[in-house]
Amino acid sequence: MQDIYLIKDLSRKTGCSIYTIKFYYKLGLIKEIGRSPYTNFRYFDESSVKRLEKVRALRKERLSLGEIRKKLLVEA
Repeated sequence: MQDIYLIKDLSRKTGCSIYTIKFYYKLGLIKEIGRSPYTNFRYFDESSVKRLEKVRALRKERLSLGEIRKKLLVEA
C-alpha cells in the first residue's frame, strides 16, 4: 500500500513550505493524485515527494522554473 500525504505532510517530509508546494502545483511541477470530496484537500503520493525533491535539487543548481519544467517534461 502506498503512502498518501496531505500538503502539510508533504511539507514536513520535504522541508518545503506549504506556499512553495502550492506554487509548484500551480505551475504544474508537481501533481496531486486526488482531492477529498468533502474538504477539497489535495492528496499526494511518494512520486510527488520524489518529484518535489528533484525540483528542489534543480533549484539549488540555479535552474529557472521554466528550465525545470522543460527538463521534467522530457523525463516524463
